[in-house]
Amino acid sequence: MGSVKDLEILEKPSGDRAGRGRFVYSDRYSVFDWGEMPDHIPDKGKSLCMVSAYFFEMLEREAIKTHYIGLVEGGEVKRLGDMVEPSGTMEVELVRVIEPRETGEAFDYSIFKEERTNLLIPLEVIYRNSLPPGSSVFKRLRDGSLNLEDIGLDEMPEPGQMLDEALLDFSTKLEPGDRYLDRAEAKEICGMSEGELEAIKKLALLINDRISGESGKLGLVNEDGKVEFGFDSGRNLMLVDALGTLDECRFTFEGFPVSKEVARIHYRKTDWYGEVERAKKEDAINWKGLVANPPPPLPEELLRPISQLYTAYANQLTGRRFFDAPPLEEPLRVISDMVGSDGRWEPRN
Repeated sequence: MGSVKDLEILEKPSGDRAGRGRFVYSDRYSVFDWGEMPDHIPDKGKSLCMVSAYFFEMLEREAIKTHYIGLVEGGEVKRLGDMVEPSGTMEVELVRVIEPRETGEAFDYSIFKEERTNLLIPLEVIYRNSLPPGSSVFKRLRDGSLNLEDIGLDEMPEPGQMLDEALLDFSTKLEPGDRYLDRAEAKEICGMSEGELEAIKKLALLINDRISGESGKLGLVNEDGKVEFGFDSGRNLMLVDALGTLDECRFTFEGFPVSKEVARIHYRKTDWYGEVERAKKEDAINWKGLVANPPPPLPEELLRPISQLYTAYANQLTGRRFFDAPPLEEPLRVISDMVGSDGRWEPRN
């Protein structure tokens, strides 16, 4: 299915009926849209699965529709509170993934005006609670592809500014590279009504609020994150995929990253990253084929504390000691010592 999790299909979805399947979360990870990296982060997959289940069940208690069914343990589908051990397998309702048609350097989304139900909405909805230095928001404001009115501000924001109200961005989900969309284009490519787009916005902001509240109890700041949606058989909005994890969100603790951003910090120092950046500038769609060398593996002394970030977060969020992990502050201290003054976190671009 992707670089992070695999999909086991139990029943295929159709236009008028949801399918059923299982996400099998792996310990694989991806940075910079590369896909699977050369090594694995121990227990990362189970951590992502348990955290997503925690937030899915929380939102369901607020009558928010999701595709979540339960966690799989010993061949049975269970709720989080009934689990004995951590699981890396989640059972979900399936919607169809309909790909836009590539036409040269563009993509044709006209199929989404014809197909209306049981489908993945081809957007990533990004919420931003802060605008760190280097955020793409500043570049887009300068080049005119984004204006202050779009983000609800009256004057140019300052780098590092915390926002009074979260900013929402839309980007493509099913293209080789992320492409930002304004509100009108997001609505157009998905064949959505104004009311449907407004419902997505309202729900994304509520999810941001809930993730911020829960992670805040652990001393974390929810800087930004992403959520994904689908339409069910009645074209009702439904939350899908994963949420609230260290892959979907960028958290900080006293300004230091608590996410796979720490892996990005390491890789930005490598020659491989320089190749990736040059390739993306040369060909935004087929850039990966221009990178001559594969990424190097993470050093062992960094791999272990990164694993502990994932597992400690899952333990402390759920209130259950599913993993043998120290408190979050311990691996953070180790990583901070390793990266030193280069430990500044960089924003979701």
